[in-house]
Amino acid sequence: MKIEQEERELIEVKNLVKDYGGHLAVDHLNFTIQDGKIYGFLGPNGAGKSTTMNIITGYIGATEGDVWINGHNILEDPEEAKRCIGYLPELPPLYVDMTVKEQLDFAAELKKIPKKDREEEVLKVMNLAKLTDVSGRLIRNLSKGYRQRVGLAQAVLGFPPVIILDEPTVGLDPKQIIEIRDTIRELGQKHTVILSSHILSEVSAVCDHVLIIDRGRLIASDTPENLERQMADASGMELLIKGEEVQIRDILDTIPQAADVIVKESGEEAVKKVTFRLTGAGEEEDIREIIFFAFADNRLPILSMHVNKASLEEVFLELTADAESEDGQEEIQEEIQEDKELNADEESENTETENKKSDGEEEL
Repeated sequence: MKIEQEERELIEVKNLVKDYGGHLAVDHLNFTIQDGKIYGFLGPNGAGKSTTMNIITGYIGATEGDVWINGHNILEDPEEAKRCIGYLPELPPLYVDMTVKEQLDFAAELKKIPKKDREEEVLKVMNLAKLTDVSGRLIRNLSKGYRQRVGLAQAVLGFPPVIILDEPTVGLDPKQIIEIRDTIRELGQKHTVILSSHILSEVSAVCDHVLIIDRGRLIASDTPENLERQMADASGMELLIKGEEVQIRDILDTIPQAADVIVKESGEEAVKKVTFRLTGAGEEEDIREIIFFAFADNRLPILSMHVNKASLEEVFLELTADAESEDGQEEIQEEIQEDKELNADEESENTETENKKSDGEEEL
């Protein structure tokens, strides 16, 4: 069971910008991370996730903006800020000619863990990442899954308050993915975890809160449940009903939450397959009861009823599609404005030419 902690802002990102020669990888990004939660950091390829993480951890500098970590500015007080973070990049930085134990001892020294505590700290993280059986093996001889575990143990070493994991399950087999997810949940009991992933089911399964960015901008920040609830209009129902199409449509016309009704033959005699989109269904009312009683009052039996809820994948696709659409509209407006300015310049040049021509004719 998760330990209850008083919520406080552990990380604050303010007006963050990263400009690569005219390309904004991060575009005036603002968000906060509360203590004691697991955060999912989502976005399509090139959205700016890894760039943002690298700025937060101090790997790269920002063009503009500030990042505060546990009260320390990453730019003005980098040593204290970095002390609060454990970071697992997508490709863990490991020395393949070292054994697992040597790598973690070396990392403990770099993290300035007191010499008297290093042995105990290294043993703790090896137990957490399930590495004790391979502690004496060279890293070059480990599978990708075990290398990922070494990287995770290295990030957790010293048990900083914030653990940042960039695509921790990429390239792992299903068993390894489940093991890493279990470890992330365990870390979430005592740490704030930020998890970047392309696997939306993974985020939905382990995260308390989701941040979605696209083209360097924050487009959503909420719990997975609330994001799915916001997409209620993407939910729908599928029914098998014994009755005539006219009767079915007449009944559904009395239910305002049922939209875009489609009635088809089901393959069974006198049974219709009915699908429709749900809209405006409040949390306080169960739409299934409303539909059941509406058809029962008309003595039409419902043979099956299934609610299709919007998944996190659908929310993600809808939000990023909206962002692309807005960008597309902005680009179109910019192109229209550029065309107008170009046409105005051409008209001005043509007017000047005509004036010069007129002046020349007058002189002749």
